[in-house]
Amino acid sequence: MNLVVVSNRVARGTANEPMTGGLAAALLPVVEKSGAIWVGSSGRVRDGAQKDPFAEIEALGAGALAMLDLPAAHYGGYYEGFANSALWPALHSRADLIRASEEDYLSYREVNAFMARALLRFRRPDTAFWIQDYHFLALGGELRQLEVTQPIGFFLHTPWPARAMIEGVPHHRELVEAMLAYDLIGFQTRDDCENFLDYLSAELGLEVDDGVVTSGHGRTRVAVFPIGIDVEKFAVQATKAASHPDVSRLRRSLNGEKLAIGVDRLDYSKGLINRISAFDRMWTLQPQLARTVSLLQIATPSRGAIEAYGNLQSELAKLVSDVNGHHGEVDWTPIRYLNKGFSQTVLAGLYRTAQVGVVTPLHDGMNLVAKEYVAAQNPADPGVLVLSKFAGAANELDTALLVNPHDIDSMARTIATALSMPLTERRMRWEAMVAKLRRGTIQQWFADFVDTLQESRTADNEPLFDAPALRPRRSANTGVRYH
Repeated sequence: MNLVVVSNRVARGTANEPMTGGLAAALLPVVEKSGAIWVGSSGRVRDGAQKDPFAEIEALGAGALAMLDLPAAHYGGYYEGFANSALWPALHSRADLIRASEEDYLSYREVNAFMARALLRFRRPDTAFWIQDYHFLALGGELRQLEVTQPIGFFLHTPWPARAMIEGVPHHRELVEAMLAYDLIGFQTRDDCENFLDYLSAELGLEVDDGVVTSGHGRTRVAVFPIGIDVEKFAVQATKAASHPDVSRLRRSLNGEKLAIGVDRLDYSKGLINRISAFDRMWTLQPQLARTVSLLQIATPSRGAIEAYGNLQSELAKLVSDVNGHHGEVDWTPIRYLNKGFSQTVLAGLYRTAQVGVVTPLHDGMNLVAKEYVAAQNPADPGVLVLSKFAGAANELDTALLVNPHDIDSMARTIATALSMPLTERRMRWEAMVAKLRRGTIQQWFADFVDTLQESRTADNEPLFDAPALRPRRSANTGVRYH
């Protein structure tokens, strides 16, 4: 097997290293065990005079990490420009925040082409490439232009929005046409998949037959692969983390009060303003809950050079200050607000300590924090998950308390309900959720995608590499595959 996984960044997985995104945390364990090569940015840039873009290649369990320096002349336009000021807002249905220049788009394409050339280093007859996320929509097309004939798959970790939204992105047709160079395109949810197929039909005039579309690049299968987590590993981490100093200090500081927890990147898609407003409303409507519950909100800063993110950080800090100033007392702080990351081990312990997990994005591809919170709970006395119905995870975790993050009053009432839920109901809801998580682990997701990629490219030929025989189910109505 020679599987090459590609993403914008990689994770080393050091024991105390903070995790800043779901993609890195999710891929780390399967790359370690599968023997795959994980290629991504080193976090540094290079000028054109340097010959070898690879900064370092190091072992990662059975696999390896290959980190490369991206071109300095194009990095800003690629990352802060087109990827995160045009694609990210569009993919999260925020047309008002789309900002893109022609130079940004050209830089995005240049970095995709640069990555394609770098990947030739790993090409062998039995290689398959698996590209991750919106940073590299065009990478499949670039690889085909370099005459790469090996299987190439793509998975989008974010939502794929309605056609009218994606049409707000400059050069959207060119990008989607480049995506059709992939043999397999995977999405988190059925809605994402159907939105993409609608674009192909309405905008490009292409026909879809049982989830397969034929274009100038050949045949591309479009399917659904909801990403999971390593449930058992995370549960063990949560148990062991009880003795970690950060977790112990948190428990001691509570003085018997209950704790709600939110863990997010500081991003406008996460619904942080609405969440803090809901807690403010809860304490206003039910003042008897003052001093009985506090919120620990961890919001790791990201993309600070982008105006929308800087504005959000300022707005959120002011709101937290206002809420604490209004409801707090000399010996009680309603909202504990931290702008830093924590390791997966510490987070597991913090989740287990909290009686309520609050995961209320305005729009999210999956949101693995929701799944991690469930996995971390004490089976004998589990907490309650309050989950946005606009997170992909809501399709699986349907016994969570589902909320509309735009309805502040309703969200406030639901959080209060979670805090008073009796043990019997908490256990019933938790057992139903954890059973689903165990059926859809990260290992299952990884194997399903690789297996389907192999099928999509080789048809009746001999397998290119070993993968567990985990055949997906077919939807009789849409041709979308479910796993």
